[in-house]
Amino acid sequence: MDNLSCYMLVILGVVLHNLMFCLAENVTANFVFGDSLVDVGNNNYIPSLSKANFYPNGIDFGRPTGRYTNGRTIVDIIGQEVGFNFTPPYLAPTTSGPVVLQGVNYASGGGGILNGTGKIFGGRINMDAQLDNFANTRQYIITRLGEAAAMKLLENALFSVTMGSNDFINNYLTPVLSTAKQLTVPPEKFVGEVIFKYKIQLTRLYNMGARKIIVVNVGPIGCIPYQREINPSAGNKCVNFPNELAQLFNNQLRILVTQLNSKLIGSKFVYADVYEIVQDIIQNYSSYGFESANSACCSGGGRFGGIIPCGPSSKICADRSKYVFWDPYHPSDAANIVVAKRLLDGKSAEIWPMNVRQLLASS
Repeated sequence: MDNLSCYMLVILGVVLHNLMFCLAENVTANFVFGDSLVDVGNNNYIPSLSKANFYPNGIDFGRPTGRYTNGRTIVDIIGQEVGFNFTPPYLAPTTSGPVVLQGVNYASGGGGILNGTGKIFGGRINMDAQLDNFANTRQYIITRLGEAAAMKLLENALFSVTMGSNDFINNYLTPVLSTAKQLTVPPEKFVGEVIFKYKIQLTRLYNMGARKIIVVNVGPIGCIPYQREINPSAGNKCVNFPNELAQLFNNQLRILVTQLNSKLIGSKFVYADVYEIVQDIIQNYSSYGFESANSACCSGGGRFGGIIPCGPSSKICADRSKYVFWDPYHPSDAANIVVAKRLLDGKSAEIWPMNVRQLLASS
């Protein structure tokens, strides 16, 4: 090969490198971790008792996809608002090639921070395993773009983690199975264990290149139809103990987010206070246009429709947009819209130290 050919190859290599780097700088990817609140179909591909890929789930999405709601998740709605495509599930065979550069959803129904969480479902992908899956994606992006461009893409990407609910609902609070644990492990100790584990996981995410990370707290789980159903002594009120646990966890989580921001150079961890947003919706539901804030639209029986998970034999409410809850556990598309908009444009009482739009605009 003559000198001119070698020179042209070097020039071409530099151009391609710069092209990849520009691409990484200008494409905002969306990486999603979490549980059934944000799962978009990963559990379709694993043997699990926790699935949502059947009617009437997805009735307002056009088809069942594995989303645990009638329409879109909070992350779907935020993505649409800021110009993302729907972020595909990691386990879908079609989640490969260039589509991966726009982001991947790793969330799994039944998943938790602790690896023992969600055992009653059999298969589920807990946070450690979701991070393992992201490590595979990260390696693919490095192979495709080169390390510098890949790190730039991850630095600009939006990361969100919606975890913790199952560590209470399907671990510490599991009826019958958790009785011994509640007697031997005080709530403060259990929450401390969860936070300790979560700190390791969020630090690992940072160490793999994530910088803009939304950490969603645990909502008022004592207000979901399922908890109301199994705790009839609460009457028409939310159940205190699950909500107290959530608040105990959330208080420590906010402290953790503050610590991570101060210790991890260049990190932008954002604390999303979904507990307060959902609590506000439930307490003032009529001002948001809802008619029901305590019962499931997709009901399998019981006073609040919270006994049996949503399925083909369930009774569906007449107007889904009037219900805060879609099923015994999950918000409706209409409620998810309210939450998503508050996270996008909310003030520091709802999302701190900046909202989603501000986070995406930050450098």
